[in-house]
Amino acid sequence: MFGLGMPELLVILLIVIIIFGASRLPQIGEGLGRAIKNFKKGVSEPTEIDVTPKKEEKPKEAPKE
Repeated sequence: MFGLGMPELLVILLIVIIIFGASRLPQIGEGLGRAIKNFKKGVSEPTEIDVTPKKEEKPKEAPKE
């Protein structure tokens, strides 16, 4: 996989922990997981076309005096 072995992945993980801090890693992982899930869902679903007719707007009446 792109020539990345275990030592390289550990170095990348260490850099991420230094930059973001250990407390934010679960939030980052959760957000990344949601993004991947939504991307897969969007790719697998067929494109939907909205065919409902638009409501016609009635012209506003002038105020009566």
